Amino acid sequence: MTTRRNFLQKGILGVTAVTLTSIPSAFAEPIEQAAAQTDAFKLGIAGYSFVNFNLDASLKMMKKVDVHYLCIKDFHLPYKSTATEIAAFHAKLKEYEVTGYAVGPIYTKTKEEIDNAFDYAKRVGVDLIIGIPAHADLEYVAQKTKEFNIRYAIHNHGPEDKLYPNAESIYKLIKNLDQRVGICFDMGHNKRDGRDSVADLQKFAKRIFDMHLKNVTAATKDGSTCELGRGIIDIPAFVKMLRKVNYKGSCSLEYEKDMKDPLAGIAESVGYFKGVCDAGR
Repeated sequence: MTTRRNFLQKGILGVTAVTLTSIPSAFAEPIEQAAAQTDAFKLGIAGYSFVNFNLDASLKMMKKVDVHYLCIKDFHLPYKSTATEIAAFHAKLKEYEVTGYAVGPIYTKTKEEIDNAFDYAKRVGVDLIIGIPAHADLEYVAQKTKEFNIRYAIHNHGPEDKLYPNAESIYKLIKNLDQRVGICFDMGHNKRDGRDSVADLQKFAKRIFDMHLKNVTAATKDGSTCELGRGIIDIPAFVKMLRKVNYKGSCSLEYEKDMKDPLAGIAESVGYFKGVCDAGR
């Protein structure tokens, strides 16, 4: 578990890295070289983090924490949105320098609902759906990924989820399907199911298309989500593994604590993640 002392040390390292980059170049060539390194993955926010807020309020929070990628939820952009409404939505995101890179999670129980999900993604203009389909519909999902050339990432939800509790449960079902069917790796729920999320990231990396970035208080059903630097998942080790497997998708923070007043926790989590990334370069 990350202790308060370790958290402060990592935070100081992150602040130090930022501060040192302002030193004149004559004295800071090694720092400039480190700063020039960029990760293949990008930091985003899962739209569910803003379930209690309208789009404007959500984007204002994203601007405050300097995050520029959003996984779109239907409460911000309804499934039946018109082309005009979708254009207005993207224009609003552009005002805040935010890109909507995927839609979901979308729960489906029928083939018709799967059809609607793919049609929605196509109209929104994204190439990734985060979804939770029935096991019986997985072959149909794979057919749709071919038809639309849109990837589909199945989300795991921990021990309560009878369909997809962890990443391995998804992989076993999709490993022989079209390569455009993959995993939205919820590292926190994976840990709550008693799994090693760092090891599973490495094991299933080739089929992980998206990630819900979170930490949890315990590796049990009763574990709750918390600020990224305060839980039992070793985030520095996780970032190191992201780099080792050359993960190129989004790490979208899904903040589920204090959801009616999330800004402080989101800001702490974003700052911690950025500090870990900077310190590890």
